[in-house]
Amino acid sequence: MKKVNNIAVLTSGGDAPGMNAAIRAVVRTGIYHQLNVFGVMYGYKGMLTGEIFPMESKSVANIIQRGGTVLKTARCKEFYEPEGRKKAYENLKKFGIDGLVVIGGDGSFKGAQKFSQEFDIPCIGLPGTIDKDIAGTDFTIGFDTAVNTAVEAIDKIRDTADAHDRLFIIEVMGRDAGYIALHSGIATGAEHILIPEHKTNIDDVIDHLTANERRSKMVNLIVVAEGDEFGGADEVARHVKDRMPQLDTRVTVLGHIQRGGSPTCLDRLVASRMGYAAVDALLNGTTNVMVGIVNNEIQFTPLDKAVKAKQQIDPEWLKIVKILAS
Repeated sequence: MKKVNNIAVLTSGGDAPGMNAAIRAVVRTGIYHQLNVFGVMYGYKGMLTGEIFPMESKSVANIIQRGGTVLKTARCKEFYEPEGRKKAYENLKKFGIDGLVVIGGDGSFKGAQKFSQEFDIPCIGLPGTIDKDIAGTDFTIGFDTAVNTAVEAIDKIRDTADAHDRLFIIEVMGRDAGYIALHSGIATGAEHILIPEHKTNIDDVIDHLTANERRSKMVNLIVVAEGDEFGGADEVARHVKDRMPQLDTRVTVLGHIQRGGSPTCLDRLVASRMGYAAVDALLNGTTNVMVGIVNNEIQFTPLDKAVKAKQQIDPEWLKIVKILAS
């Protein structure tokens, strides 16, 4: 087993609250074990451009409570090509880097998996994504904060919906996964939750709204994941207005406010545990895996499995939604 002496950490893909807590944990755990720790700016792009710098304990002071990522993030098409990955490898070797921690989503993990297959630098992935769309972990860094942001916004929308007897259709993030919509919708008492994992029957939605109108229930909330196969909030609203023009219908798209903000306690704890475990894994020779937390225990999933599998929504959740919204 080759001893790891110099490790680098980067954030890639979409930002997520808690990424800074993960960076902090990687840096300070590495330093505790007398490793040299480097930061890579702008994800894989920074590996290609050589934006790599040594980090000390004070480099990560006062960042655990901040959203976003101090290492910045960017998309990098050049990294998809063999020439780009070779250039990135050569830049890492200039600093003697022999271990890499990648904080990001499945796209970032695909890049790490490919990179580790081609070169002799082991990679550890930390699931940093607000969508919670990666199998092998009960939590992803940023999900809890994003959901709480959505819940706070939807609660405020319910107040104005109640004041005016309105139907609000609220779009939350979730291009391929409906976890934000599912959790925030249940937590705010939404009448309908539309997610990519479950085929939307607009007739059922209309029938339910009609029944609510008959029993004088005039305040209704529909939470829609942006990736719902029927369409986003605007498309749902168009169908509702066509068939129920008497309803006072409004659309709100929460958008990128779900990505920002100070991470919750849970996200800080999850990120800290995962960052610590990532360095521990590199030291113990456990490489090319994603760090997850399952049943409150650290669990490692091979990167190739993590990028192929998707987190599945338990049908029991959908049953809960139907019963509680009746």
